[in-house]
Amino acid sequence: MKQDIRENLALAFDTLRTHKARSALAVLGVVIGVGVIIVVASLITGFKSTISDEIAGFGANTAWVARFDQGPRMSALPKNERTRPPLTLDQGLGLDSQCPAIKEVAISVYEWHDNHIATFRKNQVQALDFSGTFPSYMDVYGNANLRAGRFFTQAENLHRDKVVVLGEDAAKALFPTAQDAVGKMVNLDGADFQIIGVFEKPEGGFGFGSEDKRAIIPYYTLHEMYPQALDNGYRFLAYPGKLDEAVDEARWVLRRERKVAYNAPDSFSITTQVQQEEQFNQIIGGVALVLIVLSSIGLLIGGVGVMNIMLVSVTERTREIGVRKAIGARSRDITWQFLFEAMTLTGSGGILGVLFFSGLAMLIPHVTSMKAAVPLWAVLVGIGVSVAVGLIFGVWPAVKAAKLDPIEALRYE
Repeated sequence: MKQDIRENLALAFDTLRTHKARSALAVLGVVIGVGVIIVVASLITGFKSTISDEIAGFGANTAWVARFDQGPRMSALPKNERTRPPLTLDQGLGLDSQCPAIKEVAISVYEWHDNHIATFRKNQVQALDFSGTFPSYMDVYGNANLRAGRFFTQAENLHRDKVVVLGEDAAKALFPTAQDAVGKMVNLDGADFQIIGVFEKPEGGFGFGSEDKRAIIPYYTLHEMYPQALDNGYRFLAYPGKLDEAVDEARWVLRRERKVAYNAPDSFSITTQVQQEEQFNQIIGGVALVLIVLSSIGLLIGGVGVMNIMLVSVTERTREIGVRKAIGARSRDITWQFLFEAMTLTGSGGILGVLFFSGLAMLIPHVTSMKAAVPLWAVLVGIGVSVAVGLIFGVWPAVKAAKLDPIEALRYE
């Protein structure tokens, strides 16, 4: 049996060497199909790593409370969400005082309707992630680490001081280094603020390639600048091992404070890290489905090409098949010969696809801001599927060759 396998492989590789151009064209679809698997799997792996790092950066024992349901959307907000009243400061303070399982709450207020701009001399940063919050922000947010300076105090918050902590990328766009920014005055939306600190950019950023353009000021300062800003959000930190309990307590307090009827759905959303990861896994599942469809098209085209080439090969080698049968080769020997040839052809295409597109995937982090890593399972699946394509689409040519009558085959010109 081992001798037969070695012989069939030798014959298969000899055929590949003899018909290089024809073989290359035959497996082009297989190379592309396997390449799609490798590239998309690499991007999915990198995307998942980035999102996991980002979510973990917020803190494993935290939950986010928002007015609207969180997660990916395929359409506009439904009416029942659009009519929800905003979350208020008092409701956030109620979580801090009425939920024993909650250690600390960071309440933030946002003004979404302006393109917030920071200006220092001729340098400018647009589309700031602008919000007002409390000093507890530093304790609740796991990605709130300072590269330089300090965070503002509760006294500065109560006095509505015009102080700001900038994100690392925003500071670098305005000043040579983060240290240079501290102590300088910067214009935010027409008002002068003193920079007292610069955040360290979280590992992985804020999603694929996004910049740290945070501009965090005291809660009451923002409310003084934008009295119409009513959109509050809360992130709370639970005591270790009590996140589920904290979520239940927060839901109960908010339903009571917002006067939600006992049989009505929540008029807010509470999202934990686990739920966020599940939501992103759903997105990844959709991308994986697209991967299967795209790669299947390439592999189908490649399989049809291989089958046609193998049928041509059977016709060209009719006399050879007749000679082999005449000297004692069995039908199954002929079948396995052509199946091995088909599998070697597509398997070689699969290996080429893995090598070439793995190289491309490894270049992605160097030429873009996205992460990418070639997972072992994608390599194994790519090679395995390419060999399977040869096995499936090589059956008909192999059976056709095996059924040739040796006498008729020897007469073939």
